[in-house]
Amino acid sequence: MVDADFCTPTKLFRCFEKLRINYESYKHPAVYTVEQSKKKTGSLPGAHTKNLFLKDKKKNLWLVTTLENQVIELKSLRRFLGASGGLSFGNATMLKTILGVEAGSVTPFAIINDKGKAVEVVLDQNLLEHCTVNAHPLQNNMTVAVAVKDLLRFLEAYHHPPKIVDFAQLTCMDSRPNC
Repeated sequence: MVDADFCTPTKLFRCFEKLRINYESYKHPAVYTVEQSKKKTGSLPGAHTKNLFLKDKKKNLWLVTTLENQVIELKSLRRFLGASGGLSFGNATMLKTILGVEAGSVTPFAIINDKGKAVEVVLDQNLLEHCTVNAHPLQNNMTVAVAVKDLLRFLEAYHHPPKIVDFAQLTCMDSRPNC
């Protein structure tokens, strides 16, 4: 059970309203992977996301949000972020304790629960080229669509300005020397 102090989708939508963020929400069966999400929500307009909760050996934390089909080279990302040692996935307990969400429900909107500002948000540059972004509103049985500019405004409002990374270029630099 998630701590009562953590935000719920209903509270998140109220926060959107306070910030004057227009949104559309869609209910669907719970999805746990990008592939499952494509089957249930792939027809929704806008960019669809892949979200990773990562840590390094010093327990620095990152919430990475990319386009759903983006290849993420963790070795390249580690160097770019200046992480200590390799990057690995944060476990379900860390995810629940810090961001207040279950595995499968990782979303950039979960930073609303990161009161200690322990997590750095990393966004895919290519995601910003879309008008609308689709992500879970703290639960994986729903999808919410917001304007990309409003996602950025939300992150700023909750004191998590994102680090912008061109994952396509980052991957290109590491995998193909003549890219």
